[in-house]
Amino acid sequence: MKTYLRVMFCTLLIIGAAPPVAAAGTVSALEADTLIPVDARGLRELLDARRGQIIVLNFWATWCRPCLEEIPVLRALAADENGLELIPVSLDDPGMRSSVAVFMQEWFPGFRSWLSQERDMDTLVSVVDAAWNEVLPTTYVIDHRGQVTARLQGGKSAEEFVAAVALARAGAP
Repeated sequence: MKTYLRVMFCTLLIIGAAPPVAAAGTVSALEADTLIPVDARGLRELLDARRGQIIVLNFWATWCRPCLEEIPVLRALAADENGLELIPVSLDDPGMRSSVAVFMQEWFPGFRSWLSQERDMDTLVSVVDAAWNEVLPTTYVIDHRGQVTARLQGGKSAEEFVAAVALARAGAP
């Protein structure tokens, strides 16, 4: 009997310690806190609503190593630059929302991102760049008028981002 009770107690501990799983078709609290779904129309509205601010729009994916190396740099930039809005957008498959949320929680706790709902990456990125060449990461610096002032592709340094933001602040193309 003692062995049975120990097994049951351990089983209950394990079951109780497991993270809650969202029912099919629902969104877990983790996903709601870390990933915001966005389609092309929603991205345009998001950018329009932030007109007047300097925006750093970063397209990234969990499978892109340079993207992952760049995220801490962009987070630090957004924390250091007053009046700067970082809008990270994951181009991972929309059906991978739970996996992306867990990945973000593990590697970048507290990081919020939008997740593309478009099946084609070009559809979303073309909101700001119809000539996008599908290189990730790609970051656009957008000035207070809503104009793209810089496109940075591949892993970039903090200095390169700071320089691009400075150009946007100065109003220089």
